Amino acid sequence: MTYGWAILIIAIVLVAFFSLNLFNPYTFAPKASPGSCQILRPNGPGSNLFVSAVGPTCTTNEIPQYVASFNGQNAYIDLGNSTILSPEAGPNGAMSLCAWYLSLSTNYNGILFKGETQPSGGSTWEYAFGPSGGESGFTIWIPNGGSNIAYSNLPYTLVQNRWYFDCFTYSYSVGNAYYYSYGGQYTAAFSNTVGPAGVGTGKLVVGVGEHGYSNIYLSNIQIYNSSLSPNSVNTLYAEGIGGAPVNIQNLVGWWPLNGNSNDYSGNGNNGVPTGVTFTSNWESGYTAP
Repeated sequence: MTYGWAILIIAIVLVAFFSLNLFNPYTFAPKASPGSCQILRPNGPGSNLFVSAVGPTCTTNEIPQYVASFNGQNAYIDLGNSTILSPEAGPNGAMSLCAWYLSLSTNYNGILFKGETQPSGGSTWEYAFGPSGGESGFTIWIPNGGSNIAYSNLPYTLVQNRWYFDCFTYSYSVGNAYYYSYGGQYTAAFSNTVGPAGVGTGKLVVGVGEHGYSNIYLSNIQIYNSSLSPNSVNTLYAEGIGGAPVNIQNLVGWWPLNGNSNDYSGNGNNGVPTGVTFTSNWESGYTAP
């Protein structure tokens, strides 16, 4: 009986440790505090003169203390309607979007949505992943009118509760779009070349897609007004979930989502969260590159 009780107690303790994520190697790893790296623009938002990255974690790439949690029901972050956060703001209609995410469901999930704060088919464009329309998953742009510009099937089956790194780069004038996942490059197919995604007057929101609210964790969202090179994307991936931007001259928005929804790109596009929580118990499912 004594051994039986001892085994039972040990089992209970082990279950508790697993539930608290105490066996994850990143649980006790050094973590970056909110705002410990940010881009300084001495001449104000939009200026690239003497722009620099400042902070103790800008080169150490420590994992964040927190990530943003979206409940899939009513949670989103409103980033306003700044024109520099739209594809046409970049030279030649170029844009790059990168983010780390963990899906809590197998549903279609939007990361960025240019339109309304409510799910709607009238979006200017969106950046999303998950099953929809018979595809296993994709990154997609939707211009005015709702026609697809580019999409790409995911090169893997989306696994719940696992962290993924994705980038989507787009250049309308050159006529190409690429989807990157875990450092691999995949050509995105143009299903309807109707012109570059429009700037639009709607708000840019995080955690929403045209098919609904997203049930996901999000971290380290970066937007550039250029089409990042494969080397730049691979560098971002190699830095891990806490990595700093790689091309600060073309960076227009950076939301680490490490405890808040502030924009650390120096361009002042701070987000306004609704129903979003910032969780510190997020490490499960994350593997460093």
